[in-house]
Formats: sequence, C-alpha cells, structure tokens
Amino acid sequence: MSKSFLPLTSDLVRLGGILALALIAAPLTSGPAHAADDDELIYDRDADPVVLTEMEVYGSQGSTAGYQSRPSLAATKTDTPLVDVPQSISVVTRELIDDQAMRSMGDAVRFMPGVGIAQGEGNRDTPVLRGNSSTASFFLDGIRDDVEYFRDFYNVDRIEALKGPNAMIFGRGGPGGLINRVTKQAGQTAVRELALTVGAWEQYRTTVDFGRPVSDRLAVRVNGLFEDSGSYRADVSLRRYAANPTLAFQVAPRTTLRAGFEYFHDERIADRGVPSFQGRPLATPAETFFGDPAQSPTHTTVRAFNAAVQHDFGQGLTLRNTSRFADYDKFYQNVFPGAVNAAGTTVAISAYNNGTDRENFFNQTDLVYTTGTGKIEHVILLGLELGRQETDNLRNTGYFTAVSPTTTSVSVPLASPRYTLPVTFQPSATDANNHGVADTVAVYAQDQITLLPQLQAVLGARLEDFTVDFRNHRTGTTIAQRDRLVSPRAGLIWKPAPTASVYASYSESSLPRAGEQLASLTITNRAFDPEKFENLEFGVKWDARPDLALTAAVYRLDRRNVVVADPADATRSILVDGQRTEGLELGLSGRINSRWSLTGGYAYQDGEIKVTQSATIRAGARLAQLPRHSASLWNRYDLNATWGLGLGWIYRDEIYASTDNTVSLPGFARVDAAIFCRINDRLRAQLNVENVLDRNYYASAHNNNNLTPGSPLALRLSVTTRF
Repeated sequence: MSKSFLPLTSDLVRLGGILALALIAAPLTSGPAHAADDDELIYDRDADPVVLTEMEVYGSQGSTAGYQSRPSLAATKTDTPLVDVPQSISVVTRELIDDQAMRSMGDAVRFMPGVGIAQGEGNRDTPVLRGNSSTASFFLDGIRDDVEYFRDFYNVDRIEALKGPNAMIFGRGGPGGLINRVTKQAGQTAVRELALTVGAWEQYRTTVDFGRPVSDRLAVRVNGLFEDSGSYRADVSLRRYAANPTLAFQVAPRTTLRAGFEYFHDERIADRGVPSFQGRPLATPAETFFGDPAQSPTHTTVRAFNAAVQHDFGQGLTLRNTSRFADYDKFYQNVFPGAVNAAGTTVAISAYNNGTDRENFFNQTDLVYTTGTGKIEHVILLGLELGRQETDNLRNTGYFTAVSPTTTSVSVPLASPRYTLPVTFQPSATDANNHGVADTVAVYAQDQITLLPQLQAVLGARLEDFTVDFRNHRTGTTIAQRDRLVSPRAGLIWKPAPTASVYASYSESSLPRAGEQLASLTITNRAFDPEKFENLEFGVKWDARPDLALTAAVYRLDRRNVVVADPADATRSILVDGQRTEGLELGLSGRINSRWSLTGGYAYQDGEIKVTQSATIRAGARLAQLPRHSASLWNRYDLNATWGLGLGWIYRDEIYASTDNTVSLPGFARVDAAIFCRINDRLRAQLNVENVLDRNYYASAHNNNNLTPGSPLALRLSVTTRF
C-alpha cells in the first residue's frame, strides 16, 4: 500500500552571507483514500469511484472534491474543518478554475461574496475585500506574497479568501481580508496532464502537470505554463511562462520534507482603460486604447524557493517549520488617460514609469499540541515568525518633449486618442527613489477549546515587532520607524449538529505607516499610530451533505486611526475613525447530486466615510468600488458519462470609481456558458463562452478616469490529455 505525504515546500536561502536550508510547511492536503492494504479507492472527478489493484492512478492531489473544499491549515494553522472556523471563508477549487477556464484573479473573486476587483492601473491584482482595496493582501501557502503583479493559477490547487482582519495568523495588513493561494504539491498519486487552450483574440495557452512517486519515500512534481495572447482591447497583449518543480521526501517515519522552486515571468501592456465624461464612462467602443500601448510595457519576474519540514512527535504534538525566499523584479510604464475636457472633445494624457526590486524572506515555526483536561479538549498553537523585506523603488515622470522639456501632460482629440510621439522618462523633484528594509519578529498563541460537545471557542493573540529603515536617495533623508502591534482574535462556536455551526467572532489587524512598497514614509507621518481595523462577525455554516456547504455571515468592519488634516490648523494632522463597512454574505458550493455541481453567493455591502478627510473625501460618501448588491451562480450538469453543460450568471450593482462619488460605473448582469466532452479516459475537451449575450459593461476601475470595459462575447476551446 502506498504512503501519502504531508504537503510541504522548501527553500534554500542566503541571508546575511550564510547559506542555509530554510524549512517551510504548506497546508495539509489529502492523499488517496485507502480501502484495504492491497486495494485503493481513488476519487476521480471525471468518473465514478472504482476499486483498483496494481494500477497507476492519474488524478489530482488536492484537498477539494468538486466545488467544495475540505479542511485546510489556512485560517487557524491547524487541520480544522471549515464548519468549525468562526470566520467567513470562500474557496475557489481547482475544479471550478478548470470548468470556468479562469485566467485571472478577477475571474476568481466573482465567486467570493464580499470580494471585488479593482483595475490596479493595468499592472497588478487589486482585490477589494469588504470595501478595502489592497495589493499587499496576498499569501502563497500561508506565506506573504506582497509585490504588485498579476498572478497565474497554473500551479494552484485552490484559492481561499479569508474575510475580515486576519493578523493573528498572517500578520500586519489585510484590512478587509486576504487571499491565499494553495499550490499543487508532489505526492504518491501520479499525475500526467497536458492542457491546450485557444480562444478569442489570438489566445494561446499551454500548461503541463507531471508528477509521480520515485519511491515509497520520494515523490516529484513539475507544473509549467506558457501563454501568448492578445486582447479585446486594441494592441494589448500578454506573454507569460513559468515552471514550478516540487518534491516530497519522507526523511523518517514521522518526518516529512518538501521543497520547491518557482520561476514566473509575466509581460504585458499596461492598460488603464477609458476616461469618464459627465459622471459616467465615456461612450466609446470597448477596444479603444487611450494613450500609447507601444510605450506602456510592464513585466514581472518572480524567483522563489520554498522549503518545509514537519515532524510528528506523537502524543498529539507536531512541529512545523516553514520558510520562503522570494526575489521579485517588477517594472511598469504607462502612457494613460486623464480627464476629458468640458466640451467633450479632448482628453488629457500623462505618463510615468516605476520599478520595484524586492527580496522577501519569511520563516515560521509552529508547535501544535492536542490535549485534554477532563472533558475539555484543547488544540494549542504556539508560533514564531521572522521576516525581512528589502525594497528598492524608483519612479520617473514622463515628459512630452515634443511640446516642451517640462510638459508632463498633453491633450489629444477624443476622435483619435492615441499619443504616438516619443516620451522622455526622467526623475522629477518628487519622484520616489527609495531603499527600505522592513523587519518583522512576531510571536503568536492560539487555543481552540472544546468546552462541550456542542460548544467551542477560539482565542488567540499575536505580538509583532515591525521596524522599517528607510532612505530617500533623492533627498538623503533617512527614517527609522518601529511599531509594536497587538492583534487579538476571539470566536465562540455553537454546534447544534456535527455538520452545522453558529458563531460569533472578533478580530483586529493593524497597518503600519510603511506603505505597500515601503515608500510612503515621511518626516511628518512616521510617528503616527498604525491604522487599525476591527471586525465583528456573526455567522452560520451548514454542511448539508459531505459535498454541499451553505454559509451566511453578517459583519461590521471599522477602520480607525486614519490621518487627516486638522480642521482647526491645516499645518497639523490628526487621527480619526475613517470608515465603516457593514454587510451580509451568503455562500453555496458543492453538489446537489452526482450529476449537478454548483457554486454561488450573494453579498449586501454598505460602506461609508465616517469623518471628512479632505476636500474630496467627505463624511457620508460611499466607499469606492463597493457594490451594494452583488451575486454569482455557476452550474455544471453532466448529462451522461460523455457530455456536460455549464451555465453561470454574474451580477454587480452600480459602484463609484472613487470616494469623491462623482463617477459611477453602471450595474450589470453577465451570462457565461460551457460545454464539456469526455472523449475517452485520457482525453477531454470543453468550450467556454464568456458574456453569452454580448452585453456592454465595465469590469473595474482605478480612479475616475481609468475605467476598464468588460470583454465582449468570447469563446475559448480547451483540450486536456492524460498521457
């Protein structure tokens, strides 16, 4: 009988001139279920379960079944069923990613109630979680992944959105929540899969997933990607490629080591969409590009080495050590639109570029102890996290020297909104040229207590010492900033049945004044207390069947310690309670029966500015890019062993592009569909149709004049073979 491994990742790290092996643990996944010593019962999503003997099995090594996720380590760092976690969590599984042919984070978050997506200036993922947009709320296997870039799903087992502040587990930031990608890992199930996709606007994409056991103690796996695609937006293109080899090695009967390296490269045209006019997106064809795509390149290269070790001491005691070293190289340049003139005849064009080099090193050590005192049971977590981030950031302003050496903005006719003359990029007096080092030392403790068979509690706190040494190369200014952050968490869970729970929870998170690129510190703001986010939540979870889950949550999220000008003295600044978001989230995922899978959700969100913060951010204003109502529903129905159909619906209410509430994006409803064909045991195909009714809509915004039109009707054909 083959053995299964605990999925871990591994890293070789050079830190302070010392070459060391850093050990990293990733979330626990499930191996194949064992029926007997000589027989294995293997779950294959494309076929009914059968009992096999002496046969190599091809399938996924993930921790999901259909559209329903099984337990993971993300929310508590312990192997806890989602029904026992006092927090709203949405999961997009590998099966849903494949069935929908998802290509971006924007595709994934549509099926996460309470999560939206902003434009991110056409060069980065920018989720909006409970009214708070952030480019730093990203994690990979529980480790911070906070450089601004577009992520791909080629090596992903599932994507998790953990709503509300999560600093007790994940550390600073994540004001409205965070997104954690759980990667595919080497294991004792063999995988040999090649997928090809061709689609509208010359989309070409290839992924490969190859893994197998080398012995009873060693397994390897490699995931790879190549994509070269166009866009419905004129002259916008995308090219990316990646490789992610991993291995799993059982060092001893109770000790498992995993190691992995990822190389990822993404290059594309930075597309900032279309401007607004008279409070609405400018009426123009969806393909119209404003600015100059030829002078708007962006590229990102990620080199990351991971390692993890886990040892089971027995008697309920487990030790994990997790590390990640990642080197990020990011550059983007854009020639982009500003405001349309009052007559509606011209549009302003500006330009700049920005480069970021960052090295991240994080190491986490977790000791988990399961014990009991009388009838009370405890799962105790004690942890230590060490982190270091070194960042160099350089920005240059675009000068339109064909007009004059100092011109930084020009106007072009709306009838021909391209700017085709050369632009000179050079530093202005205020452009960033910074070097920052951020160090983190954190300790945390958590106790998951079973007080009664029907009553559980989760109590925890994190103490974090966060320091930044910052140098502005332009001015020679140096700043040292230190914050001591306290992040509590408490939850109470009542279980009227083993598969149902009712919970109440409270959590806090702090965001130091360091900026997501460690570039926002100044002499005047460095002494302010960190912003604080407080979340109060009540919810219900019910696993109606082992493969069907329903969830509901209501919450209130407050943002405090926002820096604003003192109304009595404009030369001074004060801290105020800045905003509040209240909402309701409903979720549904899993199988209705053996043929019908579905996932969906609904969110009601009401967010407003509580105190006037500037001339354009006034008390009572609605939060930017926060729809009052949003909903999604996706169905897959298998007609027989060969054919299946998919049908989905996405709705988003009207949103404001910014907090000045002067420009709104209309609400929309979009219908998607798919046809699935299982040709034989090793070959399947699918046709995905996005925006079946070819509706005009606006997908996202960055500000009032950077609005992204949604895609017209688009077809994608995918063929997957197991070899």
